[in-house]
Amino acid sequence: MSGDEALPGAVAPDLPEFARAALAEGGPLAKALPGFRPRAGQQALAASIARAIVERGALVAEAGTGTGKTYAYLVPLLLAGGKAMISTGTRPLQDQLHARDLPVVRAALGAGLQTALLKGRANYVCHHHLERHLSEGRFPDPGTPGKLRRIHRFAAISASGDRAECTDLPEDDAAWAYATSSRENCLGQDCPDLARCFVVRARREAMNADLVVVNHHLFCADLALREDSLGELLPTADAVVFDEAHQLPEAATEFFGEAVSTRQLFELSRDLVRAGVVQAPDGADWRALADRLEHASRELRLAFEAGDDRGRALRGGARGAVSRRWTAEQLRTLPELEDTLDAVLADLVSVSAIVAVNAGRGPDLDRCGLRATEIGERLQRWSAALAADERGGRPAPRGLDVDESDGVIVVEPEGAAPPLPGAEDPAVVWAETGAQHATLRRTPLSVAASFQRHRAGTPRAWIFLSATLSVGGDFGHFVDALGLHDARCERWDSPFDFDRQAALWIPRGIGEASAPGFPQRVAQAAWPLLVANRGRAFFLCTTLRAMREIADRLGELDAAEGIGLTRLVQGEAPRALLLERFRSEPNAVLIGSASFWEGVDVAGDALSLVVIDKLPFAPPDDPVVKARGEALRRAGRDPFSHEQLPAAAMALKQGAGRLIRSESDRGVLLVCDERLVTRGYGRRLIASLPPFRRVERWQDAVPFLPGAEAAVR
Repeated sequence: MSGDEALPGAVAPDLPEFARAALAEGGPLAKALPGFRPRAGQQALAASIARAIVERGALVAEAGTGTGKTYAYLVPLLLAGGKAMISTGTRPLQDQLHARDLPVVRAALGAGLQTALLKGRANYVCHHHLERHLSEGRFPDPGTPGKLRRIHRFAAISASGDRAECTDLPEDDAAWAYATSSRENCLGQDCPDLARCFVVRARREAMNADLVVVNHHLFCADLALREDSLGELLPTADAVVFDEAHQLPEAATEFFGEAVSTRQLFELSRDLVRAGVVQAPDGADWRALADRLEHASRELRLAFEAGDDRGRALRGGARGAVSRRWTAEQLRTLPELEDTLDAVLADLVSVSAIVAVNAGRGPDLDRCGLRATEIGERLQRWSAALAADERGGRPAPRGLDVDESDGVIVVEPEGAAPPLPGAEDPAVVWAETGAQHATLRRTPLSVAASFQRHRAGTPRAWIFLSATLSVGGDFGHFVDALGLHDARCERWDSPFDFDRQAALWIPRGIGEASAPGFPQRVAQAAWPLLVANRGRAFFLCTTLRAMREIADRLGELDAAEGIGLTRLVQGEAPRALLLERFRSEPNAVLIGSASFWEGVDVAGDALSLVVIDKLPFAPPDDPVVKARGEALRRAGRDPFSHEQLPAAAMALKQGAGRLIRSESDRGVLLVCDERLVTRGYGRRLIASLPPFRRVERWQDAVPFLPGAEAAVR
């Protein structure tokens, strides 16, 4: 839609007023929706979004919980017509928006626009991979075949193939890995099941729709493809709205970087055996070839333990049991890393060459050859970037040349590795190791330049919405992250009466967050409020270790006093099941880490106590945090005040936002980190929180708990 084209029932410049009127008293939403209450903030937000659509401008808008931002952006998008896209932070929010909110507003406005839902390919059943795995029948878990048969029955009757719609199996069940495809193993146009492919069908519907609902990861994957001139996943839109936009910089950082994991190498080796034995049994000794690649990949993972002091301390136990992140400086101290990396590269070249000899004998086998080449190129780029980081200059020429004389494949350095998309942007080289796998990463220090390039090349309205985009009213952190310095920034406070509805208690004397026994003291400090509230609490932890220690201590306290709390601990069941149990079971306490700090909506008395163990600062030795800090220092800026503190403030605000979700909610926020009151920056962090009533004793917080025991212990 251009600025001078007609709107349905309105001239384009009048869109802000029509959007405001649609949400006002006596408007179409009020007439169509029982219980709808006009809100001045919602109307003002809708008008501001409409203005950005008309002007094809950029808007950064912070709307506090309860503002009604979903309807505030749906109304002007539907009234404007034209092509539009909504990108959400999570897939559950994407499903809710498309299945519930969008149809309601569209019906109320009488908008006849065609809408579509589009997710990443891993969310859709892949007929080819599902049937191939069913026919092979070899799985580590004996329960997998039965689960795959359930998925097969679902796929036979489903119109979408979206695993979120499969009621017989949780979305996060491990069996889905055998029933879906990935970017690496998708056969694309060579797939024998292309005609009935759910992904192709979903993308076709999205291309033909007027309004498409996607998620940040898919949107950023599309940007990365366009950056690399490899095509596009999504249609071009006149306006795009990012809901939960605070998650966008992290998603963009992931997709504008590169990563190779030993897990990918193991999967390639297994797929190579399956495809080779079936499609070209006489073409090579596929099992031996795959075994060499798998052995080299395992040695690459173990190479990290040579320089890991904690790994050496664990020699008596399971190898690779400690999770760790490695900076470029630390990586260069690993004596075996370069040799093991070269061995993996050599085996990848062998796979590529041997598959090339058997080209055309089967699509799965051909795809394995392409995967080997792509992974090899990524490893070369990572290795070259690590060498460049050491010299502080450009990468040394390094490539792979295949010499097949006398039947021997030799790796020789020759030529330059292919450039990484956006390679002119500064990046940090690092690695991450876990219990079983290692991941080699190259992460841009900033995605602002890349994001600016895409905005400049695609004139449209860019609208960024969230309840947490500013720190004390300052949008600088978010604006800098995406290069949105030309955007109009506005904010609307929550309509909730936080001073009446909730209390904030920061216990004193609990000790330093880094001191031994701190998680146990967190559990002890929260215990009187847990008893008074009969559970109904979230514990939001900054580390998995703290999460486990708090859960254990709560178990001990409950056993001693016989309160009968139901402890739900992250990792003991799928996230969706934990939330379902939390909502349905009395006296429930959910103890979780990062994934529960945001995107969880539990209104009412079921959640009336939120406990945060300590301030969510990123670890100072994190490779990306460290590299960004060094870059800020070189630019004459303080890393703590410009990067670490704003990031922690936004995360803290997200965690606190779990507490009050409606006008009738009541509750207590307990933050067990004395730095909020002992450090100067604590005032800035408190200012970023909702204006809860400050209390000095837990007894003063009890009246804010709904249905708390009359007799306070």
